[in-house]
Amino acid sequence: AALPLTPNGKVDRKALPAPDRAGQRSTAYVPPRTPTEETLARIWTEVLNVPQVGVHDNFFDLGGHSLLAVTMVSRVRDACGVKLNLKDVFFSMTVAELSMVVETAEKALNARDAEWMTELLDTLEK
Repeated sequence: AALPLTPNGKVDRKALPAPDRAGQRSTAYVPPRTPTEETLARIWTEVLNVPQVGVHDNFFDLGGHSLLAVTMVSRVRDACGVKLNLKDVFFSMTVAELSMVVETAEKALNARDAEWMTELLDTLEK
């Protein structure tokens, strides 16, 4: 009926109940379809402390914020071996979108590794 107030008459934010984010999904649940999506969904579930993450769920709608995004980027680097930028999270806010960014980065790494190996073999053959 009324918001809790501090002695100064301001809203007492500490006295407010935590938001119930359970079931707060912007779209219908779609399970992960690829290994990369499975990895990202697992990381998001852990970082956001939610029971389930679908591929079209928005990181920020599920309770994510910039500090959790930093944690998530670090976990993705450890799990996938690719370095994401924080801006990647802000421009690719769903598992499906971020999965494409991760897979593109993995392909670039593999191409660089193949190029390096070819140059090394060419040098050894000379």
